[in-house]
Amino acid sequence: MATIINNVVVRDIRFPTSQGLHGSDAMNAAPDYSATYVVLETNDPGGLSGHGLTFTIGRGNEICVEAVRSLSYLMLGESLESFTADMRGFWRRITGDSQLRWIGPEKGAIHLATAALVNALWDLWAKSEGKPVWKLLVDMTPEQVVACVNFRYISDAITSDEALDMLRRQADKKAEREQEMREKGYPAYTTSAGWLGYSDDEIRQRCRDAVSGGWTHFKQKVGGDIEDDIRRARLLRSEIGDERTLMMDANQVWDVGQAIDSMKRLAEFRPWWIEEPTSPDDILGHAAIARAVRPLGIGVATGEHCHNQVMFKQLLQANAIDFCQIDSCRLAGVNEIIAVLLMAAKFGVPVCTHAGGVGLCEYVQHLSLFDYIAVSGSLENRILEYVDHLHEHFLDPVVIKDGRYMPPTAPGYSITMRPESLADHQFPQGRVWRV
Repeated sequence: MATIINNVVVRDIRFPTSQGLHGSDAMNAAPDYSATYVVLETNDPGGLSGHGLTFTIGRGNEICVEAVRSLSYLMLGESLESFTADMRGFWRRITGDSQLRWIGPEKGAIHLATAALVNALWDLWAKSEGKPVWKLLVDMTPEQVVACVNFRYISDAITSDEALDMLRRQADKKAEREQEMREKGYPAYTTSAGWLGYSDDEIRQRCRDAVSGGWTHFKQKVGGDIEDDIRRARLLRSEIGDERTLMMDANQVWDVGQAIDSMKRLAEFRPWWIEEPTSPDDILGHAAIARAVRPLGIGVATGEHCHNQVMFKQLLQANAIDFCQIDSCRLAGVNEIIAVLLMAAKFGVPVCTHAGGVGLCEYVQHLSLFDYIAVSGSLENRILEYVDHLHEHFLDPVVIKDGRYMPPTAPGYSITMRPESLADHQFPQGRVWRV
C-alpha cells in the first residue's frame, strides 16, 4: 500500500530564551528561539508521520507558518514513494511553483518554509526505512545520492558526473568511517560559553564547566564595543588556556573595513576563524576580508544565512571562505545541502555546520556524519557546533560524549518534539506564553 500524505499540520512554537539572553550576539540581542513545526500525517495504519521544522528567533515565525500552509498543496494527496523515486523532481516541484517562487526565489521566508517541508519528508522516508537520516544517506549508492541534487545553476562549479566520481572514490571506505563514528563520535565545539549578553562570572563558570567536560574548541561572540571584545577574549583565553582553540563570530555587524581592523586587534588571541564578519550577502566583501586576515592566521567562516546553493557556489568560486557553514533550515532541506557538501568537497573547503537554536543540533549531526563518511572522507579542520539549549524537548536529543556528537540510532531526523513541549510552547496560547 502506498503511503499517502493526507494532512500537513503546522504550528508556531516559540521558547522565551530572551529572558536569559541565551543566543545573544551583536546583531540579535534577545532572541526567542522558535520553530515553524510541521507534521506530515499519512494513511499508514501504524501512525507513520514525518516531522520537520525551520528555525526562526521569534517575531516573524508566523510568516513561515503561513508560507508552509501555502506550499502544502504540493504535498497533500501525494505518496511518499512517488517523491522518493525521484527526489530531484520532488525538490524542483516544491521550489518550482511560479507564483510562490516569485516571493523568493529560493530565499527568505518561502525558502525557510520549504526547508520545514523537505526536512519532514526526509524524516518520514527515514522512519519508513527504519534508519536515522544519516544512515539512510550513507547507505545510498553514489547514483542515488546524485539523483537527489538539482544541478541547475551550479553545473559551472560541479557537474553530476564530477559529483558521481567524487562519491565513488569515497565508497570503499564508507564502512570503516561509519564504524569510527559509532565508536568515537564527530568532533564538536561549544558556543554556550561565549554569548554576548552573559556576565563575566557566567562566562567563567561556563568555560570551567566546558573544560572539565572535555571541550577543546570554544566560540566567542564579538562585534559589540571592540574594547569589550578584547577584554572578553582575554577572559576566555585565561579560562581555556593557550592549548585550546578559540573561534569568533561577529554575526554580520561589521562593514568590510571595520571587520579587517577589528580582527587585526583581536589577532593576538589567535582565533581560528572569524564567522559572519559582514553582510552574509556580500560575497566580494568576504573575499576581501579573507585576503586581509589569512596572513594573520585567521580563516573566514560563513553560511548560516546563505540563502541557497548558488550563493555557496559563488563564495567557493571567489575563494571567500575557509570554512563552509551550512544550515539545515536556511537551505531548503537535505537535497540542497547535499549539493553544497559536494561543492565544498570539490573546492577543498571543510564543512563546519552551523547549529544551536532549537533542533539545529539534532538536525546537523546527520549532515556532518554523512559528509565525513560518504562525501569528504576527511575530518581535517572539520568541527560541528554545539549549543546546550532546549534538547530536552525532543524525543531523540543529541548525545554528547567528551566533546563529540555520538551518532543517533533512532529512525528519522531526530526532530520529533515531545507533545507536552509543543502544547506548552505554542504561540500565543501555550502555557509559557499565557502570562
